[in-house]
Amino acid sequence: MSIFTYHLVKTSYITAIRAYFTPIKPKNTPGLIHAECMTAMTLGSPIYSSKRMLVRQIAVFAQWENETAIDNFLKQNRMGKILFRGWHTRLKFIRQWGKFSGFEFPSEDLPSFDSDSPVVAVTIARMKILQVPRFIKWGRPVEKLVRDHPGTTLSLASIRLPNTVSTFSIWRTQKEMTDMVHGHSKVPKPKRHIDAMKERDRKDFHFEFTTLRFKPISEYGEWNGKSNFIPNLTNVK
Repeated sequence: MSIFTYHLVKTSYITAIRAYFTPIKPKNTPGLIHAECMTAMTLGSPIYSSKRMLVRQIAVFAQWENETAIDNFLKQNRMGKILFRGWHTRLKFIRQWGKFSGFEFPSEDLPSFDSDSPVVAVTIARMKILQVPRFIKWGRPVEKLVRDHPGTTLSLASIRLPNTVSTFSIWRTQKEMTDMVHGHSKVPKPKRHIDAMKERDRKDFHFEFTTLRFKPISEYGEWNGKSNFIPNLTNVK
């Protein structure tokens, strides 16, 4: 089974811009199935805030044939060596909703997964440009919900202009994440996510959109001076 990774690294402006315009591709990266290279953003930040696009911070979401390919990339590839200085987690696919081209998602979901185990959620979409104002109106409240939720240990957004947007979040337990999705969390305005999904169903914001759920299997490095974002990781390997 293939392995997914999510990488975060803070680097120089020049390196970040070069990575943005010359992202890693399968044709010159052995074992890579697909990757999306994006600029990190702070969830819920104002649209015209300096935190909305953190140019020096690179986020890469990738799918690999196996872990050997990941190790070789981080040791031998120019971009891999840059990402190696940051933080990344390796992920086992659990479930998918929606569709998104490029990646090769398994046709079957993981049979069972403990609701009390940590889980990683990734959303990624290609936006309809004319729907961006609606997306911002409904999406920012959801960003704040995820950002401030006591069940998350790390959460952020990312973007690749002109129209690719993504979110990434680590949850202490799968139950806390699903409670948030269904509006059952004991937080202020708990139905922000489910209300946004109803609006999306009414009139879609995207050309392509998928929500993905993963089982974290390992974690490496530091992000913003911190590590060990995934609780009880030795229990879920």
